Amino acid sequence: MQFFDTHAHIGLIYDDPIEQLRVIQQAKLAGVTRIVSINNSLHDFKKVYATLKSVPGIYHAVGVAPAEVTTPGKDWYNIIDESVSLPNVVAIGETGLDYYKQFGDKNTQIELFIAQLELAQKHNLPVIIHNRDAGKDIFDVLSERIPEKGAIFHCYSEDAVYAKKCLDAGLNVYFSFAGNLTYRNARNLHETVLNVPQDRILIETESPFMIPAEYRERKRTMPAYLPSTAKFLAEMLEIPLEELSVKLWQNSCRIFNLPEA
Repeated sequence: MQFFDTHAHIGLIYDDPIEQLRVIQQAKLAGVTRIVSINNSLHDFKKVYATLKSVPGIYHAVGVAPAEVTTPGKDWYNIIDESVSLPNVVAIGETGLDYYKQFGDKNTQIELFIAQLELAQKHNLPVIIHNRDAGKDIFDVLSERIPEKGAIFHCYSEDAVYAKKCLDAGLNVYFSFAGNLTYRNARNLHETVLNVPQDRILIETESPFMIPAEYRERKRTMPAYLPSTAKFLAEMLEIPLEELSVKLWQNSCRIFNLPEA
């Protein structure tokens, strides 16, 4: 079996390049052979990309997250616009809206989000979405501006009703579930995975956050822990893990426009 971690902040797990490479080796030993590295900031993107650019199975997304809305840097647009042409950059993100911590004001967040959706459309890439307490505005924006290659709701946090609303509207969206899916009280997530098409489901670690229940005593999540989430999901869906791993792999390759082999 092989697994695809669609969202890992490798630069936040460890700052040291040697440790980052060790994390990737551990993941491969656990069957996690592809990882999308998500930058924490544009500065982080440059550093981590330089370390990992030649590592097989490692792909990259580049974007400005809502947390950076007040400090994206004057050249942020050009940096993204140029970085997407680098080898193995497969998405723009994470971007989106976060009203929980109130980063800047809502209008500024929305403007930053829209600009990156337009970049994704310009470069024929999918977009990775951060959504926290902003589901309505994200739906409204995507309804008008979702890039042709689609969008991933990373670390999905809404409910099954919201997912159905997006699909019924014809949005090309995928729902990615992290380690919090394995929490017994995550009923909204459990209901969602049981009610969305299996060809729209992805999994991620959101490393170093969202530790799966199996590893709750650890300080941080690692890409190597991804099979734990996959196993829990397979049990929920009542299908063999081997069968699910193939579906998840196909879904991940499809959204990121990568070959399956």
